This record gives sequence, C-alpha cells and structure tokens, in this order.
Amino acid sequence: MMSSRRQFLKTTLAGAILPWISARGQAQSYPVRPVRIVVGFPAGGSFDIVARLAAQRLSERLGQSFIVENRSGAGGNIGTENVVKAAPDGYTLLLVNDSHAMNTALYERLNFNFLHDIAPIASIARVPNVMEVNPSVPVHSVAEFITFAKANAGKVNMASGGSGTPSHVSGELFKMMTGVELVHVPYRGGAPALADLVAGQVQVMFSNLPQTIEFIKAGKLRPLAVTTATPLKALPGLPTVAQTVPGYETSGWVGLGAPRNTPAEIVLRLNKEIGQALADPTFVARLADLGVTPLAGSPAEFATLIAGETEKWAKVIRAAGIKAE
Repeated sequence: MMSSRRQFLKTTLAGAILPWISARGQAQSYPVRPVRIVVGFPAGGSFDIVARLAAQRLSERLGQSFIVENRSGAGGNIGTENVVKAAPDGYTLLLVNDSHAMNTALYERLNFNFLHDIAPIASIARVPNVMEVNPSVPVHSVAEFITFAKANAGKVNMASGGSGTPSHVSGELFKMMTGVELVHVPYRGGAPALADLVAGQVQVMFSNLPQTIEFIKAGKLRPLAVTTATPLKALPGLPTVAQTVPGYETSGWVGLGAPRNTPAEIVLRLNKEIGQALADPTFVARLADLGVTPLAGSPAEFATLIAGETEKWAKVIRAAGIKAE
C-alpha cells in the first residue's frame, strides 16, 4: 500500500513539475526564432517609431530578430485581435498604447476582452500632449483661451485625428472640466488635422508632441500648455493645463503586451530587457528626440496603468456620448 501511494505521489508530482520545467526551459532558451511585434497603426507614426526602437534593442540583446508588423484598422483592434489569437509562446507581441484603453468603451462589440486577453509586459514611454492654437487665435494662455471660447461659444473649432482618438477625448475632457463649448471637427488622422490647424481652418487641437513639435519650433502653431502633470524639458517654460484647470491630465503611453497565458518567465525576461534599455542614456536620448519620456515599470505596474486609464477614459467617452467611426 505504501509503495503504491509513494508511486502515485511521484507520478502526480512529476505531472505538476514537468510543465513548469518545460516553461522554464523555454524561457531560458527564448527566443530561438524571430519575434513579431504587431503595431495596430500605420507605419511612420510616433508609436510605430517607438516600436521599432524597442525591436532593434531587443534584437541586439536577445540575438534574434524582433520584426515590427503593421496591422492597422479599427482603431488598433485588428492588430489586437491578431495577437489575442496567436499562440502564447512569446513569439507574437503587441504594441500597447492609450488607444487600447479607450477602445474598450468606444466599441460595443469586440471579439476580445483587452484587459483579460492581453498580458502586460512592460511600459516603455509616455507621449506628452500639447494644447495648441493657430497663431491667429488671440490668446496666449489657457485662461485666455477659456475666456475667448466662452465669448465665442459654438464658433471655435477643435480638430482631432478622428472620433474617439486620444486627441478627441483629451479635448472632450477639457470641455467637461471647463464648461467651454467647442465644435469637434474629426479628421482621418492627425496629419490632416494638423495641416488644417496650421492653415487656420480650425482653431485648437490637443495633439501629441512628436507630431507637432516641428510646427511649434517653426512658429506655425502656438502652444498654450502641456497636458501632462508636470512641465516638459522639450518645451521649457510652457505651463501645464492643470495650473489653470486643476486635475486635468492626459498623455499617451506605449508599451508591450502578449497573449494571455504567455509564460511568466518570458514576460519577466522581456520586461528586464526593456527596463535595461530605459536605463541606457543612448536609448533614452533617442526617445527624447521623438519628444517622449521613458516610462519603466514592472508588468504589474503596467497592468495598473492600463486598468486606471481604461476606467478614466470610459467615463469621459460615455459622458460625451462618443462613438467609434
């Protein structure tokens, strides 16, 4: 009896340990073939560039190619679904950003649950936003803009890269917190929206800094404030919106995720490599050239950020009645 019980325990223990040993061995040898990083947006944007910087760094450090694959459409949802359906083996990753948090409220029917189906790996960077106006608008501060907008209710046009995009919901949050009435003018992307802002067809926009910094430097746009909680080195002397509108804060962010059930050892290894990159002055300087700031943290901290942003933007999107295009 004792012998058969001992044999049963050995068999049971072996069954429990073998998958762990297999996962651990997989993580130690990972990666043994190229890894895809799926970006749900077109090539050339600030998020795509960050993905390529991360891919280059991971390729150099881990000895395998990390290949960026753009699968744009439906606000990033096409790329997300592609990753959700992939094998959870660490060879298909997702570039995660603030749009994913917003999409959970924007889209009534999705073929996945983002918070459940994507495992956070590592945050990489924050992407600051700027509240800016065409130079013809006779204001030089957020306070002056609020006064101007209230005196011209319904006549001030606010551009965005499209309904439900970060530039749109950032403006809606500003409207909710200040009581100003702005006319939303959605475009098919940030580039045409900025073009019309420069041309004076629209008056104000909440745009991410990498897209707009060259227009600001050239004097073609007038920044009123940054939307981050603290001022930016890239725009010295420019105040935050929160100095006039207490509690206001919006910024983009970007990181890496993977299909749920990806082995924890692989997630932690990738997180470690991203963390080391963010401690490298050369890598940080390359991010700074884009106008973004490093955002290091554990997978758990990234999960907390995503959950908090999802809840925050769901309230704004529902209160403003925003629907996906």
